[in-house]
Amino acid sequence: MSKTVPMHTAKTHLSRLVAEALDGADIIISRGNRPAVRLVPVVPVASRRVFGAMKDSLTVDASFFDELPEDELSAWEGA
Repeated sequence: MSKTVPMHTAKTHLSRLVAEALDGADIIISRGNRPAVRLVPVVPVASRRVFGAMKDSLTVDASFFDELPEDELSAWEGA
């Protein structure tokens, strides 16, 4: 269910509206009769990457360092 409130009401009751949004309510703030913004909770950011987390999960053999064939090299260089 969505709830639309005018800008002035939103400024006056912002704490209450934030609490409602955190509880799952769909809060829309309007200017005049036109919807302007939606008040939604911030999604938690995933944890930071751990350096070396994929160590030993990928192997590269010696052919990885071989020179590329001329046609593939020219494709990479945009020629």
